[in-house]
Formats: sequence, C-alpha cells, structure tokens
Amino acid sequence: MLMWLCKAPPNVQFQFQLPFSARTLIKHLPSWKPNAFSRRRTNAKALTTTTRIVNSSHFETLDSRQQEQIRLYVDALLQWNQKMNLTAVKEVNEVMERHIEDSLAILAPIHKSYTSCDKIRLVDVGTGAGLPGLVLAIARPEWNITLLESMNKRCVFLEHAVSLTGLSNVQVVRGRAENLGHNISFREQFDVAVARAVAEMRILAEYCLPLVRVGGLFVAAKGHDPQEEVRNAERAVQLMGASLLQLCSVESQSPYGKRTAIVCLKDHPTPKKYPRDPGTPAKMPL
Repeated sequence: MLMWLCKAPPNVQFQFQLPFSARTLIKHLPSWKPNAFSRRRTNAKALTTTTRIVNSSHFETLDSRQQEQIRLYVDALLQWNQKMNLTAVKEVNEVMERHIEDSLAILAPIHKSYTSCDKIRLVDVGTGAGLPGLVLAIARPEWNITLLESMNKRCVFLEHAVSLTGLSNVQVVRGRAENLGHNISFREQFDVAVARAVAEMRILAEYCLPLVRVGGLFVAAKGHDPQEEVRNAERAVQLMGASLLQLCSVESQSPYGKRTAIVCLKDHPTPKKYPRDPGTPAKMPL
C-alpha cells in the first residue's frame, strides 16, 4: 500500500491512501514502537577507524529462499530500469557486486554496534530503487523496514518489488525526510536509519538523525576514504543530538576495493527546529 504525505499548515501533516492500488498504477506504466535492545559498551565520543569487516560474498550467507528473493528483485530492477532511471548499472553481475553486496555489507556494522538485533525498526532514507533497505528486509525478515522515497515512480517500483518478493516487513512511504522529521509518527521512532548514495554527511545528518530514537544508530554508507567528510560533519551530527561512534571498513567491489560505514550514536533528542524546511539542508549544510 502506498502512503502519501501532504503539505498542510505548520505543525500539521496528513497521510492518505490512494483509492487505487499500486497494481493499477503499474498497468499504466511502461513495459511500532522502537524496541529497547542492549548496545555494546563503547565510548561514543571516541571515533575509531580500526574496524575492518571482510566477507567475500554476503549473498552466499543467505538461505535459498532469500537468494531467490534477491534474484527476483534484481530481475525486476533491470527490467524496470529500461523504462525509468533506477540505476546506472545494466548487468546482473554488476548489480550483484556493486549494489547487493554493498547493501548487505551494512549489516555487519549494525550487528557490531548492538548485542541484540532480533527485532529493530529501520528506515532507509532516500532509498531510491530500494538500496539498501529492500535488500536488508530480505536478509532480516524479523526487522521492520520503512523505505522513504520522494519520487512517485520509484515508490511504485518499490511496491511492485515488495509484492514480487513476498515481503511482509516493508512499508513504502512517499515523502521528504525534512517533513517526516517533524511528523510524530516518524520523528525519533526508529532504532536505525541508513542512507546510501544520497548526500554528503552534513546533509545526511539532518535528514536522518531526527528520525532516530535516543540510543539508536545512524549508519551512512560511504566511499573508501571519508575522513574529511566525517570531520566536516562533526558539528552537524552534534547539533542533531548524536556523536560519531566508529568507521567500519568493509570489503567492496568498488574501484578501491572497500567502502566505509560511518556509524553515529543518538545521545540526545534532536532540537525541535531540526530538520529545517525542505531543500534548506542541501542548500545550506550545517
């Protein structure tokens, strides 16, 4: 089911369901409250860079049903990509290496930061084609995943992919992070927020951290050497009520052979004035 968020007077937002299903839309297109779980004892103020996570194939760790769900998703992604802009990658092997493996690699930093991840509520901000959120939903069916995307056509694809793969733990929400960050149904309601290939860290902090509960995590998937970006984002992260926890280096099929997961811990509630109006975080990063 697609959910739309509509603009309204200040401090008021509405959600409504379209009177027709995503399946109807597809025919016309071209061919919880957060759970408390314990966290490892870590000095949240100390940024560490020593962690390196190695796994030659995250896909191979999935069971047969999950692997089949991934294949169905990849096939749908490439088929729909012929008609709309979902990914620059055109071949199955490339999608598996650059998108699926990278998405699954985010699991390790999350598990490293918490001792129990049996049931968590996760939001993927700016999910696009469902990367990494939809892939994480396949790998962790016990998690509740929200895919946040502002573009209608991509939301329709996501609904199709969720239906095709038989996922029951996914909610697709069309909207902007700046608006949802002030919506009581979403503000500080998630245990983990993730973002991949969306924006620089200063902007991502304002998009994602208002959605994370105190004690939760924000995990940003970045390139092989994000040190300068991390330094520039320290003030923004702190203003959102969080601190940099650690940098996890993970194996990747990227040109440099690795990517980095930047993990932030939400220490305090985000001030009510954040996030700022739609478009402002990107135009004037903190």
